[in-house]
Amino acid sequence: MTMRGKIVLLTGAAGGIGQAIARRLSHQGAILILVGRSAHTLNALARELDLQKNKGFTLVADIATHAGRESIRTALIALPQPVDILINCAGISLFGLLPNNEPEQIEAVINTNVTATILVTRLVLPFLHKHSGRILTIGSSFGGLGYPGFAVYCASKFALRGFSEALRRELSDSAVQVAYLAPRATNTSINNSAVCALNSELGNAQDEPELVASVAEKMLSSTRMRDRNIGWPERLFLRINSIFPRLIDGALRKQLPVIRRYAQSSSASEASSAPPAESNATTSTRLS
Repeated sequence: MTMRGKIVLLTGAAGGIGQAIARRLSHQGAILILVGRSAHTLNALARELDLQKNKGFTLVADIATHAGRESIRTALIALPQPVDILINCAGISLFGLLPNNEPEQIEAVINTNVTATILVTRLVLPFLHKHSGRILTIGSSFGGLGYPGFAVYCASKFALRGFSEALRRELSDSAVQVAYLAPRATNTSINNSAVCALNSELGNAQDEPELVASVAEKMLSSTRMRDRNIGWPERLFLRINSIFPRLIDGALRKQLPVIRRYAQSSSASEASSAPPAESNATTSTRLS
């Protein structure tokens, strides 16, 4: 599939990976509908990409609210043609030990990452091109590997992976394709200082958003989309975890004191600040 002239609805467009995907697809001639909560960031991105030149536009909307989703519906009704691609890229993270996660934080992660993403997908489906529509959900390697300090975030990404898999099978007798992309740790503002320090001490690799965007573009451009996991040895860990989870249990237990130390410091620093508005990255792990 060529991106030129394709209408792409991208949620989480103000986040690090969202912006990188927008730039990548814009350069390929896609018509972008950029959805996000930050008007300032979206407007700056629109000017950079000269969005109106290809009849694209921004939509300031919080997908975690009914009003935000209705704004998307109104915009889609006004479109003269179907949406070709939906990219679910909105999300928030939460790093910290479960007893230190506030109920409001837990609800926000599940509502934004899971419930809102499912509801947006349901909303967009009737407007999706029946013969060539594609749905790509940006997940995480933590959607297949439970990691200490990220219990709630992992739960949300496991749910997204299951949702994408089930929807793909639900639509398997149609021409609509569904796929899930799982990045490893990515250099975006989702990672607070504690997460960055944890990655550094454990020697975890970290990708740039542009790499994730390039993989997303390749998936969308392929004749048949397939789920993808980014990073080595993360792909190996995910495979081992699905077959011999006890091996991963033992490896992560060795890292637990370090993870707890940074998780405690993260909880303390976040006690007086709100979680990031939009983000798309995770922490990865090297099992040693």
